[in-house]
This record gives sequence, structure tokens and C-alpha cells, in this order.
Amino acid sequence: MLEVRPDIVALQGLDHDLRGTALDALVEALAQAGLDYPHRYSAAPNAGQATGLDLNGNDRLGDADDAHGYGRFNGNGSMAVLSRFPVLQEDVEDYTQMLWRDLAGHSYPMDAGAPFGGEEVFALHRLSSRNHWVVPVLTPAGPLRVMTFHATPPLFDGEEQRNQRRNHDEVAFWSDYLERDQSALPFVLLGTFNVDPARGEGRAAALNTLLADPRVQNPFDDSPTADFRDPDPGDLRVDYLLPSRDWRVVGHGMVRAPEASRHNLLWVDIIPQDP
Repeated sequence: MLEVRPDIVALQGLDHDLRGTALDALVEALAQAGLDYPHRYSAAPNAGQATGLDLNGNDRLGDADDAHGYGRFNGNGSMAVLSRFPVLQEDVEDYTQMLWRDLAGHSYPMDAGAPFGGEEVFALHRLSSRNHWVVPVLTPAGPLRVMTFHATPPLFDGEEQRNQRRNHDEVAFWSDYLERDQSALPFVLLGTFNVDPARGEGRAAALNTLLADPRVQNPFDDSPTADFRDPDPGDLRVDYLLPSRDWRVVGHGMVRAPEASRHNLLWVDIIPQDP
């Protein structure tokens, strides 16, 4: 990241704690290395939050997969947004607690006409495996909405394909959001979508619909962004950075740092279309 020096960073896979101690320590370490981020946003994820129900249908309670989002402890693998510019905290939209059943056209798994896991699970099951956020940042060019999430991998499923379906619908959330969006503010949609347009186990329909949306730009090709185990699932494009059409993309690229993560760091330089 020191090579890229971004103004705004959407972090994935950072454990969340109540006092923000881990995030504070990271921000301090970055500042000592020459990257100063005085503004940030983070909040508790669904990952690791106990439900008390058998969400994965294995007749046991308390598994990591029985939490609102897969996690071995509360806050396991959350997210954060770091910024050189002020974050408009009071205007953040946090959809973390949205129920899966409330997504229009959802693909929640059904079993003989009944919801997988039963009606109690269906009534409680959240859509987001971690978070879905819209974080407004006040940049020198005006407000920018950072739309970010980290979808569950479409793997480790039973016959009901709950993870595949959930991954699909976590991505589909953004198409639904953009259809309902009344704001004129520009945005960048980014994060780990955990699905490749053509390869791997995921259901790519929602992703391909989003990539074809005329409101977003897709400056990257379908080159892999993550180095997974070969030959299965193999290297896949699972990370995305999609500016809205309000921006002119003047540069973009990826930085690979396998010692830090199997995922590449994606970056874009953008300026307003009509400065």
C-alpha cells in the first residue's frame, strides 16, 4: 500500500473489537510508515455474532457457521474505511442487519416449499455475511459515497447451496440499491465480491448484471485478483473497484503482495467528469 499511497482505503478482513483497538493500532502503524489516515469508519459485522439457531442445518448449535455471518468469534474478519478526508459519520448508511428475506427477488434456499432451516431461521437470517455500507467522504472534489462490502465465499455448501445463494444475493443487493437510489452524489463501489464473472463455483448472474449497469464503470479486465489454491478453485477475479459514471478514470492497476494477502490491492485514480 505504501507503493500506492491511496487517499481512501476500503480494508477487508480486519477483526473488529468494541473499542477499535486493532484499527487504532493499524492506523498508527501506517502513520509511522508515512501514510496518515486521520478519518475512518468501522462498525460491528455480522461475522461471529451468535444467533442461537442452527443456520447451517447440521443439527448442532454454536458452529462458526451458525452466526449471523461466518466467524469463530464476534467481529472475526470485519471491514474498515480509512480516509485522508473527513468521513460524514452521521450520513453513513449501514445495511448490516438487513434480513435476507427483505431483498427483492432473493434466492433464499427452500426445501420442499419451506425455507431451509425453518421459519424461525428464515425470520432471523441476515443477508450480509459481514457488512454492507455506504460511507460518504468529503473530498476536495465534493462528497463521494464509498459503497463497500465483503461477500461470503460461494463454497463449503450443502445441497441447499446456502453460501452460493447468499453470495449471489449479497452482490444483487447493490443492483437493488442503485435502482432505488435517489441521491445525485457520485460513488465508488468496491470490495471483495467473492465471485468471478466466468470461473469458479459462484453464481455470476448478479455480478454480471451489476458489471453491465450503465451507472458504473468497470476499468479492470477479468484478470484474477486473488491467488487461490491450484487447481481448485484456482486464481479468480473476486475483488472489484467500480467508479460511478460521474468520474473520469485517469489511472488504475493492481499491486500484488503475497506476503500480505492472497488478494491483490486494486487502485484507481479518478477526477470529476466536469471539474
